[in-house]
Amino acid sequence: MFKNVFGSGFLVRTAHVVLTWVVTLILFLHDTELRKQEETGQLVQPVLFVLLVLVSVLLYFTVSLMDPGFILSDDPDLQSGGVGGAAGHDRPRVQIPASAPLWSLSAADVCLCSEQQPMRSKHCQTCHHCVRRYDHHCPWIENCVGEQNHRWFVVYLAVQLLVLVWALHITWTGLVLVPGLSPWLRSNGVLLVVLVLLVLLALVVLLLLGSHLYLVSLNTTTWEFMSRHRISYLKHCGAEQNPFDRGTLLNLWGFFCVWGSVVWEQVYFREGSDPV
Repeated sequence: MFKNVFGSGFLVRTAHVVLTWVVTLILFLHDTELRKQEETGQLVQPVLFVLLVLVSVLLYFTVSLMDPGFILSDDPDLQSGGVGGAAGHDRPRVQIPASAPLWSLSAADVCLCSEQQPMRSKHCQTCHHCVRRYDHHCPWIENCVGEQNHRWFVVYLAVQLLVLVWALHITWTGLVLVPGLSPWLRSNGVLLVVLVLLVLLALVVLLLLGSHLYLVSLNTTTWEFMSRHRISYLKHCGAEQNPFDRGTLLNLWGFFCVWGSVVWEQVYFREGSDPV
């Protein structure tokens, strides 16, 4: 379920953890409201902030080390010829209408790990695995974002954004007014660097969180959104047509609250709908 913590992404994960705790330490060492509360014995906010930072680090390692939904070559459903086999080996067989045109595996779809590739999966050239409901490969977590860890990736982004906004507020309270530009820069230099870093990271995380929530509400992935013109089962659809869209509320419910694999072929060829 989880990958080796000392794998290829060890340096990236180490940099993330070190940067996180160095910034947290700076906020405690400088004359911020966090330090003032600690010195006066008001420990509620300092403890909550540290716990929130710890939760964000744990979520980071969860999405970074978790199996995103790799398809293994020994998947029983793939070996037996079932379309869209599941990691849990209990997915129902897919009954595709005889009149429905089957999609062909193009260069954008082809999986090098198995002869049959479940719908919405993609072979990642970085991980060298095919990933179920592939979204994208994230270099910051050094892992793919797919069926099994996508919801945790979105939760991590939400918690990380909360940490960054809170840290921005704490950093701002530590800035002191000193006459003259040079003395002011000397007095606030470290906190200014932290402030700029936090602003940049917060903007990136905000954009990522907003884009992922938008795509989730449509029941589409980053890969499908960016490359639908090259994906065999989508390129024949209209520009606004998404065969997996079940409405915003059902899409969000299915993403956050429904566990287990979905046979996307059944959704694609759902009964009563015209074959795409």
